[in-house]
Amino acid sequence: MTINHLNLVVNNVSEAITFFETYFNFNCELVKGDNVIAILTNSNNFTLVIMGSKNGDTSYPRDFHIGFMLDSTTEVDALHAKLQNGNISVPDVPKKIRNSYAFYFHFDNIFMEVGHYLNQTIESKA
Repeated sequence: MTINHLNLVVNNVSEAITFFETYFNFNCELVKGDNVIAILTNSNNFTLVIMGSKNGDTSYPRDFHIGFMLDSTTEVDALHAKLQNGNISVPDVPKKIRNSYAFYFHFDNIFMEVGHYLNQTIESKA
């Protein structure tokens, strides 16, 4: 079984579309209303739904975050540089965090992680 979509509520749908297309290789397939909701997809057939809040609440619990795991530490460094060059606030540098090489940052109201697993083996606890 695979998770195939995620719905995120943001403050600015239009800016979020540009962000996910520019830095995370999503393509916007559909925008409904005046940037009320957008449907984005990536090459792995994952659907990211971005929508504005219906009641003005766009907050998430403090530790809620989404993560993008890349294929190498080189890709992590390259995306970190690309975000900084695009004037996206990324206060931390990539570093070893538990079993990954990663960094965290906020975009809009979303806490995000970008990293690479240093040990690709995931052991079963059967």
